Amino acid sequence: MDLYQMGLWKIFLAGGPVMWPILLCSIFALAIILEKFWHLNRIKIDTQKFLSDILDKMKRHEIKEALQVCDSTKSPIAHILKAGILKYDRSREKIKEAIEDASLYEVPKIEKNLTALATIAHISPLLGLLGTVTGMVRCFQTIQAKTSAFHPVSPGDLAGGIWEALLTTVAGLVVAIPAFVAYNYLVSRINSFILEMEKASTELVNFLTE
Repeated sequence: MDLYQMGLWKIFLAGGPVMWPILLCSIFALAIILEKFWHLNRIKIDTQKFLSDILDKMKRHEIKEALQVCDSTKSPIAHILKAGILKYDRSREKIKEAIEDASLYEVPKIEKNLTALATIAHISPLLGLLGTVTGMVRCFQTIQAKTSAFHPVSPGDLAGGIWEALLTTVAGLVVAIPAFVAYNYLVSRINSFILEMEKASTELVNFLTE
């Protein structure tokens, strides 16, 4: 039977029961990737412009106005800088401590579900391999049953079972490769975002303590 002439549903069923957890992995991976892209785009701001607005207000001693700008900006950078502004009249150590405490709360929210995506990228090929192994076991069970009954084993009996078993490996790789690529891309974007946060925080601390 030509694989390319089969429907997706028939191919899925031909892969055996291990195809179901692989399908679940693909659904979870897609959901995580879409959520992370949406979240990162939602919190993205022009950091340099935002910081300039804050510093301009701080130069004019407009503390309340600077805090209002932070409150109206829905971004972790704004939340972290707000923690530093609230301690503007304290020592450098106190300001840095407030910013670091806010970072401990904000950074995990940015990185949420990345570990789950990495797990899916790693276990999907293993699930595919598991499906292949179990399919081969069933194939050899068929051989044993036929030889025990003194029935000849045809090449079709072997080929049919083997290609069905390999479908799970294909499915596992189809899920794992995009998940792994998306994971690395998201990690890169998040690291860049965190670096922007650190630079903005440093500039604010230097301004408040100079």
